[in-house]
Amino acid sequence: MRVASFNILHGRSPDGRVDADLLARVVRDLDVDLLALQEVDRAQPRSGRLDLTAVAASAMGAVDHRFLPALLGTPGGAWAPATDARPTDGPAYGIALLSRLPVASWRVVRLPWLRVPVPMRLPGRRLPAVVREEPRVALVAGVSSPAGPLTVAATHLSFVPWWNARQLRSLVAAATASPGPLLLLGDLNMGVGKAESVSGLRSVAEHPTFPADAPTRQLDHVLTDAPLQATSSEARATGLSDHRALVVDLS
Repeated sequence: MRVASFNILHGRSPDGRVDADLLARVVRDLDVDLLALQEVDRAQPRSGRLDLTAVAASAMGAVDHRFLPALLGTPGGAWAPATDARPTDGPAYGIALLSRLPVASWRVVRLPWLRVPVPMRLPGRRLPAVVREEPRVALVAGVSSPAGPLTVAATHLSFVPWWNARQLRSLVAAATASPGPLLLLGDLNMGVGKAESVSGLRSVAEHPTFPADAPTRQLDHVLTDAPLQATSSEARATGLSDHRALVVDLS
């Protein structure tokens, strides 16, 4: 079983273009059974109003997939948090989980949201900057895998270090309430050691994934409490996004 987590930067290539054909080619070349995507656009002007989840699902040959908006509107502009009560047919931004394996159930988890601006030290800046965080969400799927039933969770956590730990604990508590071992895929915005200690899960692949051209940090992870081992893994340069795709073969 091959799985991957990939922050696609709304399908943008290094030259700033959003190319649906390139995204499709990249996803097809990954050749995975389970794919977690982050920074996914739907109907956004900056990405040609494409449904990037649908593009990826078609290229992958997914039998089931879900896009989950974290916010409605334009990232960096006018937006509102997505909720179950809000219509989602307009511009949206969030995460996706795609599967070539049968999916028996889907569940939405809306993670704790840091609603107030917070000071944070950013690379290259001497003084802290005040940043506004976006809502964060997760998808939890019941998947029939070659290893048996799995609970698969996909997410993209906050970049605020003390807040993403709270979100990860919240997600693991929600996901482990489902039957079957847990496989967690996503951009967690933290390193391997912190991801393992906060989640109580085991990392199956350790490779720097960010920035894509010369990665020095692993932000993207595949974690599990299942008796699964990686037979091979890589942080694959794709020519898309500012992240590399973390690709893992599991047995």
